[in-house]
Amino acid sequence: MGINTIIVVGVGQMGSGIAQVAAMAGYKVYLNDVDEELISKGVNLINKNLQKNAEKGKIDDSQKQSTLDLIFSAPNLAECKDCDMAIEAIVEDITIKSELFSKLDALLPPDAILASNTSSLPITEIASYTKAPERVVGMHFMNPVPVMQLVEVISGQLTDDEVLSVTQDVARTMGKTPVAVDDYPGFVSNRVLMPMINEAVFCVYEGVASPEGVDQVMKLGMNHPMGPLALADLIGLDTCLSIMEVLYEGFSDPKYRPCPLLRRYVNAGLLGKKAGRGFYNYT
Repeated sequence: MGINTIIVVGVGQMGSGIAQVAAMAGYKVYLNDVDEELISKGVNLINKNLQKNAEKGKIDDSQKQSTLDLIFSAPNLAECKDCDMAIEAIVEDITIKSELFSKLDALLPPDAILASNTSSLPITEIASYTKAPERVVGMHFMNPVPVMQLVEVISGQLTDDEVLSVTQDVARTMGKTPVAVDDYPGFVSNRVLMPMINEAVFCVYEGVASPEGVDQVMKLGMNHPMGPLALADLIGLDTCLSIMEVLYEGFSDPKYRPCPLLRRYVNAGLLGKKAGRGFYNYT
């Protein structure tokens, strides 16, 4: 089961980062999204990141160009019917993901690997919408993808051992460190991280400290490089809320109850850095 060509579906910040590290590793990469403008934005972001790396001396101009030469726009999924692997990086919505995986299952070769970059949704459920659940696997990259080393490789209930092994090899080829994780809500990363962020929001909600105070305690007292509320703003408060809801529903445990203040911020459109304002003001 050799991997030479990869289609990345969803070319936002995560998808473009995945495409960049895949192309830098020598894979031929196709980019697909709901319209060509989003693909173009993704390519521009990759080009911008590569240019920064070139200016810092991390890569030379020939490496930059060889990476770009391996990236192709594919607004029509049918253009990618011969790809060896698909990596999905679309919105965290099980209905939309299930529709996509059903299409990929029918389109790609019968031995192609179907990977999801979901941060919390169950791989087993995503796989259930395909006719070959054994070839569906989780491949959860961290943000920003070109910088962060970890990739959680999640095995669904029916994921084939060879699929898991090949996916780990692909992550290593991309210069990442794969960690095998079983298919439980939030996996490891968000099962540990999101309750901490949620508790930090509760501290603000209950008047224990200001956002600045909470973050200072965690940075200076726990040696965290970034406070949990600044990190929440970076991730997106809507994403944090969505993951907490997955944990709450998945475990039926009140310790995962999303803080009402987190929900209120999301309802108000205060989604963090991408919206210009969350627990901090970025305007």
